[in-house]
Amino acid sequence: MQSKIIPSLVLVWGAMLLAAFASSEPQAGTVAGRAAFEKRCTGCHALDHDKEGPRLAGVVGRKAGAVSAFPYSDAVKKSAMVWNESLLDKWLTDPDRLIPDSDMAFRLDSPVERAAIIAFLKETGK
Repeated sequence: MQSKIIPSLVLVWGAMLLAAFASSEPQAGTVAGRAAFEKRCTGCHALDHDKEGPRLAGVVGRKAGAVSAFPYSDAVKKSAMVWNESLLDKWLTDPDRLIPDSDMAFRLDSPVERAAIIAFLKETGK
């Protein structure tokens, strides 16, 4: 009897693991990041088109001031920085401290929300 139970349990656990890794559901971090992005950023930004702020899809790895159609401040255009997670965290914390005389006045105090938004934006570039 026991010899039949063990293979059955192995099959059940294997199927559960396969289902977990094969799931097409978005990860919880992506869902939280999208929600935080929509709550905090979409007043001025969109992913795929410019608004008051530049489009943000693919921002991680992009040079600051590189969306050609967007009228960045001279400070941002001259910054020569390439956006990564650390710089985006500093930017969202205090844009003027990272790039003085930038035109972005928004600040996000919550490190949890900043991390979620940055993770979401990172996913938009894949």
